[in-house]
Amino acid sequence: MKRRIGIGLMMLVCCLGIQAALPAVTLQDMNGKRVEVGALAQSGKPVVLAFFATWCKPCMRELKAIDELYAEWQEETGVTVYLVSIDQGQDVQKVKPLVDGNGWEFPVLLDPNGTLKRAMNVQNVPHLFVVNSKGEIVYNHTGYSAGDELELPTYFK
Repeated sequence: MKRRIGIGLMMLVCCLGIQAALPAVTLQDMNGKRVEVGALAQSGKPVVLAFFATWCKPCMRELKAIDELYAEWQEETGVTVYLVSIDQGQDVQKVKPLVDGNGWEFPVLLDPNGTLKRAMNVQNVPHLFVVNSKGEIVYNHTGYSAGDELELPTYFK
């Protein structure tokens, strides 16, 4: 019942053209620092939240593709891409070696209890959200196909 209400509300928001904001959820980064997710979009610059898991092969392809364009995007728009790991249990310990091993310079947030995942109605990974410079969620996408990342900058405004 809750799920139907949540999905119905999200559809209503989308149909009416109302722009949602990031939820007020606190997570930790890989160093244990607390991060208020709702505040990430208050910088006046675009934000991307990329939900992933260490075991998800499409996630790895998406993140590698984004990494190749990230410096250019930052220079042009000031965007920050935040990775949100949904890994749980012992898999959480695999996140830092994965990120370091790929040389990714993205800030990484850990969501082992699924708090943000539930708040944003993420069912599967990869799942990506774009928040524009006004703090509005303007795009979200589940799954990954080569080239999907090329569309993202159109939503950064």
